[in-house]
Amino acid sequence: MADTSESRPTPLGIYHRPRATGITGIEISAIALGGLWLLIAGGTLLFSSGGESALGTLRIPLMLLTLCLPLAMIWVAAVTMRATHAMLEESDKLHSALEQIRQAYVAQSKAKGDNASATITRKLDEIAAAQRKTDTALAMFTSSREMPRPGPAPSAPSDAPQSEDQGLLALGTPAEALIPPLSKADMMRALNFPDTADDEEGFSALRRALKDRATAQLIQAAQDVLTLLSQDGIYMDDMRPDMARPEIWRRFAQGERGRAIAPLGGIRDRSSLALAAGRMKQDPIFRDAAHHFLRLFDRNFASFEGDASDAEISELANTRTARAFMLLGRVAGTFD
Repeated sequence: MADTSESRPTPLGIYHRPRATGITGIEISAIALGGLWLLIAGGTLLFSSGGESALGTLRIPLMLLTLCLPLAMIWVAAVTMRATHAMLEESDKLHSALEQIRQAYVAQSKAKGDNASATITRKLDEIAAAQRKTDTALAMFTSSREMPRPGPAPSAPSDAPQSEDQGLLALGTPAEALIPPLSKADMMRALNFPDTADDEEGFSALRRALKDRATAQLIQAAQDVLTLLSQDGIYMDDMRPDMARPEIWRRFAQGERGRAIAPLGGIRDRSSLALAAGRMKQDPIFRDAAHHFLRLFDRNFASFEGDASDAEISELANTRTARAFMLLGRVAGTFD
């Protein structure tokens, strides 16, 4: 039998375009049925003698109609069956082509996915390296001290008696008493942490704040929770909280809790809240660190609020430490 299709290369392989086929079993069956009908009907009409006078001139048209109408119906049925068969073949070929397209798409998506996974892994490695660099810098600056500034040359020892105040400082005075009180500007700058490794002003404020015992404890607690949150991809720089009015913060500092201070929970990021809530329930280390941080923030802010202006309270509320308080306070139910 001759080839009944025309081959054409495509990106998915060889496509066989169907050609017009010869006589098939459908045509043979239609010819056989038509011939059988002609024999039966023709013989019946030829050998039938009754009713000729009654039909008259209508006899010949009726004979033709009787012979041709069934033949037409037979060939209509044959053509319909052949078209249906061709459509089924085309449908099978279409399904095969679609399956090849799907497999090619899956293979291409898998290749792209591998490239994307490699890119994501590289980005995560870069983030981890940056986090380690930041932790190292914080540890270095925590343990470091400011370089001594050049001052006047020491004078010769004098036999003059010291004042009474100097004597008291020399005998039993704690070292903390010699450190000047931490300014609110330094406290706010330290609670926001240095922006970059080149932020000399931020690191200087952080060093001065670490000399204050209460502030140093809060900074350490904040650093612990920020590090734990970063493990879940939660960073305070990504937060855009709804800032509460300073009077709400003052009510919090004065001991009010619950719905009265609900505006303080201005973090609305659902994914960060869900991740932190899940970590709070499942990780006891994270839960203890979060509650310890919330207690220290409460205590330090109560001391800060006493003589702070509204502008200073608003500035403190916009630090990374305050944002961590808003997030963890909502998770812990402080504002419920």
